[in-house]
Amino acid sequence: MKITVLGSGGWGTALALVLLENGHEVTLWSHDPDKCRRMRQSRENPLLAGVPLPGALRLEDDLACLSEAETAVLATPSFAVRTTAAALRGHIRQGTVVVSVSKGIERDTSLRMSQVIGEELGGSCPVVVLSGPSHAEEVGRRIPTAVVSASTDYAAACLVQDLFMNDRFRVYTSSDPVGVEICAALKNVIALCAGVSDGLGYGDNTKAMLMTRGLAEMCRLGVAMGGKAETFAGLAGVGDLIVTCTSMHSRNRRCGILIGQGMPVEQAVEEIGAVVEGYYAAQTARTLAEKAGVEMPITEAAYQVLYHGKDVRSVVGELMGRRKRDELEEGS
Repeated sequence: MKITVLGSGGWGTALALVLLENGHEVTLWSHDPDKCRRMRQSRENPLLAGVPLPGALRLEDDLACLSEAETAVLATPSFAVRTTAAALRGHIRQGTVVVSVSKGIERDTSLRMSQVIGEELGGSCPVVVLSGPSHAEEVGRRIPTAVVSASTDYAAACLVQDLFMNDRFRVYTSSDPVGVEICAALKNVIALCAGVSDGLGYGDNTKAMLMTRGLAEMCRLGVAMGGKAETFAGLAGVGDLIVTCTSMHSRNRRCGILIGQGMPVEQAVEEIGAVVEGYYAAQTARTLAEKAGVEMPITEAAYQVLYHGKDVRSVVGELMGRRKRDELEEGS
């Protein structure tokens, strides 16, 4: 099949390599002509250092490369999803399956990425969400990985499963794109908090607490928005949460460590040198929680630290001093 991957970051590149390995005709599109030219010359993406780009992988900077695509993979950062999706109009054929692999919630509208894509394409293309515990650095090095292909169009979800799945990249299907996308966005907020915990010098107990109670918050919001609770116990939920909260591949965790060590938030975000999705997701998740009437104390604490400069240690004290409650009590 002819497939175009839109976005030449580490994740888009790693997925392009999976598809190429599976025998598809793959084009990797970059919005930056200079980066595209450098990758053509070096046959390497600096964001996946040491991973060669085979000659069969086409590298393009013109969206005209979409004209023959039977499937498009949208792998830009979340803030660029709307502009990229809008740019597809006039290039992409009606009915082409669009795979969304960006993890985030749009700031101004609080829409999930698949909703943004659907809005810009006018519902002319089925949209599938692909997500799970999958560092680009490891996928690019062919380390065994499993993810979820989710869509309300189950046939499209199965098609994406067939396109990507091989003996080192396992794909499960799901009919719950809402839950999968809420997991994808909110786990970055909790990972940032886990990094702050590490930066403060706290231990495994604290991180386990943040991850477990953070997962409960994610699930409450996801279910309130129409997602399935079971999704949060799967690869897109607890799986992605584990890998993002514990790995130094995680930009969100690394940013949190710097904040916990005392670096100002803006400086920490800049220091990472790439998009820290959890920073933006903390604000949009708070907005969604308010609209849904769902209590999310960890997310609220993250928001206060990130956007209002609240002292990290005082926030920890407030979280630990909340009223007594049953573990399974609904927070709404």
